[in-house]
Amino acid sequence: MNSQRIRRGVIAVTAAALLPLSLAACSDADGETKAAASSADPAAAPTSAATPAEGATAMDAPFGPACAGVPKEGAGSFEGMAMDPVATAASNNPALSTLVTAVEKAGLVDTLNNAENITVFAPTNDAFAKIPKADLDKVLADKATLTKILTYHVVGQRLTPAQLENGSFETLQKGMITTKGSGEDYTVNDSSKVVCGNVKTANANVYVIDTVLMPK
Repeated sequence: MNSQRIRRGVIAVTAAALLPLSLAACSDADGETKAAASSADPAAAPTSAATPAEGATAMDAPFGPACAGVPKEGAGSFEGMAMDPVATAASNNPALSTLVTAVEKAGLVDTLNNAENITVFAPTNDAFAKIPKADLDKVLADKATLTKILTYHVVGQRLTPAQLENGSFETLQKGMITTKGSGEDYTVNDSSKVVCGNVKTANANVYVIDTVLMPK
């Protein structure tokens, strides 16, 4: 009788001692299961760190229909142009070859490349083609007039798309240009449309436009 009572007491004590350990193990397992489920569920994972970065990249990206024609790699790509000063970057874009020729004839290559934090409204070849050939040839041969026109396309600060929504800016030529629009649709002086905007170079923001701007 005494031995049976002793054995029952030992069993009871052992069970009481093991019960908390068993409950703790179950609790740990549940915690691990919940943690695994949380990490596997995208909705449960924190997204605040990734979302702003993606948003900032999207807001900073070039925009406009003509951007599709920019090479995907090499010196003429967006990444390549970002490494070079603006006149050099433009020389790597075939759509801006007339502008590059004009800049060279005006002797403005070093001026543009050495400037800091500027914005260039860059007319495409098609923009220059809107000017009658005889008139364009005359302008290209007149350095003073050419310089006046080209510097009218340059603003002495880096302009963001938000600043173009309803803006008025003094150019290096000392005349004023006006801009308006929103999203990916902007015009300059009510006459020229931005066809590829927010292109970064080492020292400038570039907005490629479809019409040459003429100072008053």
